[in-house]
Amino acid sequence: MIARSLFAAALLVAFSAPALAAHCPADVAAIDNALPKSNLSAPQKADVMKLRDEGEALHNAGKHQESVAILAKAMRIILNNM
Repeated sequence: MIARSLFAAALLVAFSAPALAAHCPADVAAIDNALPKSNLSAPQKADVMKLRDEGEALHNAGKHQESVAILAKAMRIILNNM
């Protein structure tokens, strides 16, 4: 329950953070920390990892707003399966 609350708080911050460039790594870390604790099926984990990797690549390419949006999709999948 606490992990879910913390993850939900991180998700809210993702949508409201004005400093998107600094936020992407925090989102990637939140996904990495939550993934092992989730109840995702193997295909869902693969989808989350694909979105996570895409978000990280967008961040590295300087496309921070797009990165945050993609990472939020991954976080929603995890949140819905905790």
